[in-house]
Amino acid sequence: MKRYEVMFIVKPDLEEANINKVAEEMKQILINNKATIIEEKQMGQKELAYEMNKYKTGYYFLYVVEAEDAKATQEFDRLSKINEDIIRSLIIKVDTEEKR
Repeated sequence: MKRYEVMFIVKPDLEEANINKVAEEMKQILINNKATIIEEKQMGQKELAYEMNKYKTGYYFLYVVEAEDAKATQEFDRLSKINEDIIRSLIIKVDTEEKR
């Protein structure tokens, strides 16, 4: 199994219910593509390092997932770029050998 850290930033001008809905939809994309959610963090609203798409803040979410292959993360990446409510996303493959 390969481990990935998936982080994304949701627009700050959405209502709280819509922010949580976007996060849940993105989580379901990973689950539907046979990834297992190991850890889930809602990091709240934070200031961005620089302005993106006219936004200075955003709601940060982090999922640590395990998957057999990169299919789940590739689909997440594709759909996060299409989703207008997501400012930015980042997927990092974690080297699990270091943790042993």
